Amino acid sequence: MKRILLALAVTTLAVGCAKTSPTPTPTPTPTPNPVFTSTLTAANEVPPVTNAETTASGTVRIELFITRDAAGAISTATATFTVTLTGFPAGSAVNIAHIHQAPAGSNAGVLVNTGLAAGEVTLTNGAGGFTKTGVNITPANAQAIIDGPAGFYFNVHTSLNPSGAIRGQLTRTQ
Repeated sequence: MKRILLALAVTTLAVGCAKTSPTPTPTPTPTPNPVFTSTLTAANEVPPVTNAETTASGTVRIELFITRDAAGAISTATATFTVTLTGFPAGSAVNIAHIHQAPAGSNAGVLVNTGLAAGEVTLTNGAGGFTKTGVNITPANAQAIIDGPAGFYFNVHTSLNPSGAIRGQLTRTQ
């Protein structure tokens, strides 16, 4: 009986002294910045471009840098736009470039302006590009683009086509 009590006491002591590991707190995985791209063509403009810039094309990559509040809502947003252009007549002047909210085949007013100034980009040999960083976007507009990128388009305007030379709907790639 003494042995049983001794064994029970030792077992109780061992269990009571056993080191337990705390449950690890999971480290939140950072959400990557949303990235959107589009292939831009003159045929996508409404109406399609039919002059010397008909062969113009390009690409845009838009990366959103967002901050969220404790509830997960976007509180601030900025964007970086990286644009490549080709197939323009030599010496074409790019005047403005921006995001609009409208489906393919429709036009709409400017939603997000890149801040590109008229005459800032000249395509000396018909090709080139530009990058704009730190472009402010309202939290509501950033969320709308994230929620439905296909309902937004990016276009580039030139001196020859002030209403728009090339355009494409946005697609989320990240």
